[in-house]
Amino acid sequence: MSGKWPGGVISKTAPTVTGPTDPSLGGGEASGIWTMDQVADYEKQGIWPKPVVPQYFWTWGQNDYGQLGNGNAIDTSSPVQLGTDAWTLTAAGTYQGKAMGGIKSDGTLWMWGRNNKGQLGVGNTTDVSSPVQVGALTDWAKVSTSDDTTLAIKTDGTLWAWGDGASGALGDGTAVSKSSPVQIGALTTWAEVSAGATAASFALKTDGTLWNWGSASLGKSGRGPGASNVSSPVQVGSAYWSEICAGGNSNVGIQTDNTLWVWGQGADGVLGTGNTSNQSAPVQIGAAVWSKAQACMVSIMVATRTDGTLWTWGRGNFGGLGLGNTTYYSSPKQVGALTDWDQPSAGLNYGGCLKTDGTIWAWGYNGNGNLGQGDTTWRSSPIQVGALTTWKSFYANSRFGRGLKLS
Repeated sequence: MSGKWPGGVISKTAPTVTGPTDPSLGGGEASGIWTMDQVADYEKQGIWPKPVVPQYFWTWGQNDYGQLGNGNAIDTSSPVQLGTDAWTLTAAGTYQGKAMGGIKSDGTLWMWGRNNKGQLGVGNTTDVSSPVQVGALTDWAKVSTSDDTTLAIKTDGTLWAWGDGASGALGDGTAVSKSSPVQIGALTTWAEVSAGATAASFALKTDGTLWNWGSASLGKSGRGPGASNVSSPVQVGSAYWSEICAGGNSNVGIQTDNTLWVWGQGADGVLGTGNTSNQSAPVQIGAAVWSKAQACMVSIMVATRTDGTLWTWGRGNFGGLGLGNTTYYSSPKQVGALTDWDQPSAGLNYGGCLKTDGTIWAWGYNGNGNLGQGDTTWRSSPIQVGALTTWKSFYANSRFGRGLKLS
């Protein structure tokens, strides 16, 4: 007797556990006749088999470069499923970035949309409106796209980049654009990547250190006053981080103690520091404990605290902060009083968040159907996207959204 799970097979033979069981690390294998105590122990360790439920990719909103991946260039105001393959991860560019990508459950990487700088990584600069595979490898783990640059990490912890190399944004020691993936250095300790919308790139290593390369204008590198452009990764301070999100000229991150930090351009109060000043090094926002945060290029930040509350700040036009008005705020403001918010996301004058019950909610600008409501009317307060409760992730960017939904 045996059963499959994301990492291998469990069967009734001698009790053993071999290899990593995290699917992103290549899976593993467990076998044996298990007692209830053993089951409880392995569940506690996070290595007991979990059922495999396919996740499907859905997109909606602006589609002028085919970034929705549905084979055309027509805006869609309600979520549409992208094919029938199962996916594990999606990524999309901020602000004017119209390239999108994702990793399928077999570890292959696919890209589509705008390709003017080779940001799709398929060896040319031709736009495509349906997913195209990047190479033939099956070991991709993470991917992040910006306006013109794409960063990715493989399951072996190596870092790769392609697209626009201006200001050293690829991190390969040059300022030359590449239309196919190139490895950045030889390290195998990269854990997370975030490609900024204005040629500034960031990554976290497995030890929690933060690294930056590319443009340093307006303080967005986080490396302090007088920092210059660099074309290879340079460490940002000595703190340890759990999350990083590069917006445009304004960035946000969460350190391992759950404190929230911002840096870069402060226009429209987007940094949440109570003013509009630029910050060339990370500055802490209050003393609260935070769980997740995201920045968009055009002056909106969205974050959740560990208590499940949702907070926004920055530019409020079109109701982009979800606060029921169009006011700009230079300090975090709570959205409603609910405590079941989970995954926040910020787009171009609109935002959204996935709740713990598997529903998606969005607010703000809707001229391209980016709120997924079947219309183009903007809202200043959160409104649910459809009625489904099976969403696993949601990302707002530029003027389109995308999400992963369970089958």
